[in-house]
Amino acid sequence: MVAFLVDPDVRHAATAAVFAVVYLGMFLGGLPRLRLDRTGVAVLGAIAMIAVNGWSVAEAAAAIDLPTVVLLFAFMLVSAQMRLGGFYAAVTRAVGGWPLPPAALMGALLAVVAVLSAVFSNDVVCLAVTPVVVRIAWRRGWDPIPWLVGVACASNIGSAATLIGNPQNMLIGSVMGVPFGAYLQAALPPVLLALVGLWGLMAWRLRIGQRSSAVVAPVGASELDDGPPFDRWQATKGLLVAGALLVVFLFTDWPREVAALVAAGVLLLSRRMHSSQVMGLVDWPLLLLFAGLFIVNHGFEGTGLAARAVAALAAQGITLADLLVLAVAGVTLSNLVSNVPAVMLLLPHLGDHAQAVTLALVSTYAGNLLLVGSIANLIVADLAGRDGIAIDWRRHAAVGMPATAISLLTWWAWQWGSTALGL
Repeated sequence: MVAFLVDPDVRHAATAAVFAVVYLGMFLGGLPRLRLDRTGVAVLGAIAMIAVNGWSVAEAAAAIDLPTVVLLFAFMLVSAQMRLGGFYAAVTRAVGGWPLPPAALMGALLAVVAVLSAVFSNDVVCLAVTPVVVRIAWRRGWDPIPWLVGVACASNIGSAATLIGNPQNMLIGSVMGVPFGAYLQAALPPVLLALVGLWGLMAWRLRIGQRSSAVVAPVGASELDDGPPFDRWQATKGLLVAGALLVVFLFTDWPREVAALVAAGVLLLSRRMHSSQVMGLVDWPLLLLFAGLFIVNHGFEGTGLAARAVAALAAQGITLADLLVLAVAGVTLSNLVSNVPAVMLLLPHLGDHAQAVTLALVSTYAGNLLLVGSIANLIVADLAGRDGIAIDWRRHAAVGMPATAISLLTWWAWQWGSTALGL
């Protein structure tokens, strides 16, 4: 196909302009005066890149990292199975029924949400547990807001523990070829420290008055819908498949995306749940966002501007090989354009697995800083709003900002300690 813009300089300038507009859309969440969200901006940007550079459809498709997209799709199906089977809601209800004081119950809830988010999608976990947490708080006469924000933060932190906990980790693991077990070994200690820090923060907030005995549940709250009923067979089936996947990831070198796709196919074979139900819970816009950004970033890389910028910074002694520099870049970009676009920008400039682990952790932790920092936060706020509970950016920031600071500090302390001890 002949390029729309023949002159290379003009083509590179147009490519850079498309890239800039797309990432402005990532920053703003859309484009002014147009009814476009981030996915719409990414898709239009990809179309513009194809036109400007004269690519064929096959050339544009080659820019998409298909293993990442397939892995993400497969785990969306696995998570959908667990949600439709009522597993997440049942576990949360069971924990909420334990006769524990508030601080201990908060710790148990944060731990459960973090573990679920590490194995399944943190977004789907928040979608399933939020209504249940609201009702647990109401029935005990507590203010639901700190519990909900704590759940959102725990889901983000917990998802950083594995390469399947969130979309950006799947992307990093696929592109960088990081072994599942090696990543888990490196990420689990700082994630555990961050969760302990989050629990300490939440326990302190409950102790200084965030818990209210004056909160009264709305009439009929116990009868309100809090998710699908628990289906023991469907939940067991999902757990067995998820457990088998973890064994495959930890002890074999089979392609993760192929194993996950086969597992998803097994779960689709059901006499009770229609495939349309499961497919309906797939986040198709997120998959399109990935595809669009892969194409946009590929076009921008072809201009050489990114490589020259990294080389210029390296000449000044600022290099992404320095994990602290990488952490600052990851946190900053994640809060400017969201964590998935930020990871896509930084990935081509990473050189080893230590950098990959660092980027996965800090980009995920950064999601707690602001309400719009992660989809999990927005899901919790949206579902809470349906129950008449307003979680605005200030209420989220009261927990999210210190939680992010604690997470990053514990990560840096672990890095420093590991280096000092030669681990």
